[in-house]
Amino acid sequence: MKRANFGTVSSFPIDQYTLANNAGIEVCVVTYGAIITSITTPDRGGRMSDIVLGFDHLDGYLSGHPYFGALVGRYCNRIAHGRFTIDGREYRLAANNGPHHLHGGIEGFDKRIWAAAPAGDNRIELSYESVDGEEGYPGTLQATVAYTLTERNELICDYRATCDKTTHVNLTQHSYFNLAGEGDVLEHELTIDADRYTPVDATLIPTGELATVAATPFDFRQPVAIGARIEDRHPQLAYGGGYDHNWVLNGGAAAASVFEPRSGRTLAVQTTEPGMQLYTGNFLDGTLAGKRGRSYGKRSGFCIETQHFPDSPNQPSFPTTLLRPGEQYASTTIFTFGVRQ
Repeated sequence: MKRANFGTVSSFPIDQYTLANNAGIEVCVVTYGAIITSITTPDRGGRMSDIVLGFDHLDGYLSGHPYFGALVGRYCNRIAHGRFTIDGREYRLAANNGPHHLHGGIEGFDKRIWAAAPAGDNRIELSYESVDGEEGYPGTLQATVAYTLTERNELICDYRATCDKTTHVNLTQHSYFNLAGEGDVLEHELTIDADRYTPVDATLIPTGELATVAATPFDFRQPVAIGARIEDRHPQLAYGGGYDHNWVLNGGAAAASVFEPRSGRTLAVQTTEPGMQLYTGNFLDGTLAGKRGRSYGKRSGFCIETQHFPDSPNQPSFPTTLLRPGEQYASTTIFTFGVRQ
């Protein structure tokens, strides 16, 4: 495992660790935000490309960005009106997405410095202590994430957390993938093992319904290009300018799979989580200069955010995200990289 300096934040050094396997795949992780800054994989001709969006230098991650590669928490996705009630007590969170709370707040886990502990040549463990009251959340939370790159071309993301007060926890990895390495992602063919999804209101908060995907643009039970129906005149697509929704996973062996026809690259996703958010980079507008000065335009990357459902703290019918003292939050997601001829 290689270790290099990636810069400093308030005099604290930020390290970058590079995981590599015998297939030539490399994954770079930094201690700021537990961010995955690059994933390099071969195409069908053996040519290597970086398949995630981000920046070449730390300054890009410090100057404001849409969670490129970040570990998102204490609660990924949205919590309506930045509030929830636990055991009769209301807690108010930072509102950083209109009236709502998004991805842990103003200074969520994506903007924190994590302590790193290498564990062998291809595994890095990062930990962070989120103190009681941080961004409005109750309890001091001990959070860890371990990234492991295997010889089976898997990137395993293991999340663990404990807390000394009852709180809500929902962690995810927020990489923006582009298996072609450049351009938009509209030709990527996507499969999602889900019969239902959670519709949202105009502010992207779930209505509480678990709606069928049948006969809608949300049906990815068979491979469909991301761009095939993204412009359909469906009210749900209008709210976020494309896909920005949670799918209710069926719990099969593979939650999702992606194939990029030009490069031949594939991505398979397995998870212990009940849901998965597909976000298609609808709000990217070309103003961010990313790696090698490349401009990231609309739909130049897609996110597959394995998770519990958005706004679960306020939706009693959704799977709970409560973590009580003495319990352990445990979640695993596996991204497997491959090639199809």
